Amino acid sequence: MAKDEKETLQWHPAFYAGIQIEFEDEADKLIFENEHQLGTKPKEIDVLIIKKRPDVQIQKNLGKIFRTHNLIEYKSPTDSLSIDDFYKVYGYACFYKSDTTAVDEIPSEEITITFVCKRFPRNLVQKLLGSRRLTLQKVDDGIHYLTGDHFPIQIVVTSQLSAENNFWLRNLTNDLQDRSLPDTLFRKYQPKQHNILYKSVMNIIIRANNELFRREKPMCEALMELMQEEMDALREQCREQYIAESKKELVQKKLAKGKSIEEIADALEESVEVIEEMIRNM
Repeated sequence: MAKDEKETLQWHPAFYAGIQIEFEDEADKLIFENEHQLGTKPKEIDVLIIKKRPDVQIQKNLGKIFRTHNLIEYKSPTDSLSIDDFYKVYGYACFYKSDTTAVDEIPSEEITITFVCKRFPRNLVQKLLGSRRLTLQKVDDGIHYLTGDHFPIQIVVTSQLSAENNFWLRNLTNDLQDRSLPDTLFRKYQPKQHNILYKSVMNIIIRANNELFRREKPMCEALMELMQEEMDALREQCREQYIAESKKELVQKKLAKGKSIEEIADALEESVEVIEEMIRNM
């Protein structure tokens, strides 16, 4: 894949879908917000996850560190995590704490910061261990805690995550090499093919690793056929929606011209009941 084509891939929406997949077993305990805006100026937290009940402990490995308000910064596979990114998000956490209507509405003790990146940010960690005197603790495959700061902080390195525990987030990358992966992806995706979160992640994985999927032609064709069914269904849904909106617009125009419901029903070849329902929903 050409460099400029890689750069056009929409990694952040796929990550937002992927992080929800990671927590799907505990989704009823969490509120997910994509690109949470801070204040009135264009400052956005990539993903904000809020626990519905502060006393509930999240069991997923990525969420064991979670408190009530959890800020997540995501770096795509083509990007890296720098010291400036750290201080930007740290500043966001402070601003998020203060951006409320009541004093101390969000206790600082209830905020955590998560950085997600493909490669381990060695330079960043060295600076933090030196200048801020933090300590680094590996708590699971690809999950590292930075301790010694007021905010609990973790760094998630997607390339080091366990395929067993974090399959989709681990494979949300642009350099898959294992020739058995297309088959594994197909088997895991097939029962989830109607779930929009899995569609979003699978679409990016295929587009970012098209050479691998092309090499495995039979599997690639099966995947494309599977996803084509979904695209056809989506197109049919859009077509039906367009027809419905067009009929609604025609009904409005005919009503404005003083036409009766019976005349409108006859013109559109619909029952009077259908036209009455359309009018009620306007």
